[in-house]
Amino acid sequence: MSAVREFMTTDAQCIKENQSLVDAARMMMDLDCGSLPICGDDGKLKGMITDRDIVLKCVAAGRDPREMMARDLASGKPHWIDADANVDAAIEMMEAHQVRRLPVIADHKLVGIISQGDIARNYSEQRVGELVEHISERKPMNA
Repeated sequence: MSAVREFMTTDAQCIKENQSLVDAARMMMDLDCGSLPICGDDGKLKGMITDRDIVLKCVAAGRDPREMMARDLASGKPHWIDADANVDAAIEMMEAHQVRRLPVIADHKLVGIISQGDIARNYSEQRVGELVEHISERKPMNA
């Protein structure tokens, strides 16, 4: 069985919880990515932020991205996976929570991110197809 650390992207970077959404957007642009983990001053994962979050929850809501902080969009319990976990466990978690990427943690610190793309490059087409289908599945609003 393959461990998550064998599939993950290792150069993941965090946006600090006290940095602005402008900083987050610039990091995404520089890193050519659409999401970032949000980390506290202690280096621990606080949540995830996406470019879509910035647009919908800040810009479209008429808020100032220079004054709104990453922590303002870190809601709920962040989903993550241990670096030594089996890739199948990561796939199950992605499907269950309908997320396309998971922060990877080792010794309570971010060490990477495993994405749908990382799995697609290393897994069977059938399993990847199932993953995409389950992640993209619309759930009833009352479920």
